[in-house]
Amino acid sequence: MKLGSRPVRLGVAAGGLIPLAWGLFDLATDGLGAEPVEEITHRTGSWALRMLVLSLSITPLRKALGAPGLAPHRRTFGLLAFLYASLHFTTYLALDLDFRLGGLAEDIRERPFITVGFTAWVLLIPLALTSTRASIRRLGKRWQGLHRAVYPAAILVAIHFVWSAKADWLEPGIYAGVLAVLLGVRGVERFGQKRSNYATIRRARSPDETDAQGAGGKDQEAGPQAVPTANPDPKGKTP
Repeated sequence: MKLGSRPVRLGVAAGGLIPLAWGLFDLATDGLGAEPVEEITHRTGSWALRMLVLSLSITPLRKALGAPGLAPHRRTFGLLAFLYASLHFTTYLALDLDFRLGGLAEDIRERPFITVGFTAWVLLIPLALTSTRASIRRLGKRWQGLHRAVYPAAILVAIHFVWSAKADWLEPGIYAGVLAVLLGVRGVERFGQKRSNYATIRRARSPDETDAQGAGGKDQEAGPQAVPTANPDPKGKTP
């Protein structure tokens, strides 16, 4: 069975929903501890970051392993990241703020970790809405440019996670480090692509320049010999 086949994609998506099902089970059975709202917020935020890390890992893994079948799973993990990020935001808005939009605006203005988290979620919205094949066809080259917003969104998510940590910095530090490596790998690839494209353009231009220089040189060499010396004797003998 191929890595990119429909059954595998469905299996990956179903596996990505297990944490949600687990959380719902704990909610129904009072298994969220003494601070259920805080636990739900932490779980949904953590899984949003994990799915985002998995999504960003797909391209380096695909290239390193030579496994093009991994490519569709980038979108799957990206949509799962948006799902958990939306649940994270909804938990905060509904259970912490009681849907008070004024309180939301105040928190965005006065609490930096809320500001960066909300900005990251907003950046992910158009990516989720344009993740379909129809959107790819409709947007063309603009689709790739739009979806590069995932990189600043990932940085903001990591900052949000680090700033929201109260005591345990180990987990946020690990995810921030992994994201830094993934973004660094992507940056090196982009730099390499630009250098390769520049070299290709130079090679494409050089034959024309060489031909032009060669033609000029030939003209100069041919100048003194423009009038050939005639041989009046058809047998090749000179008079």
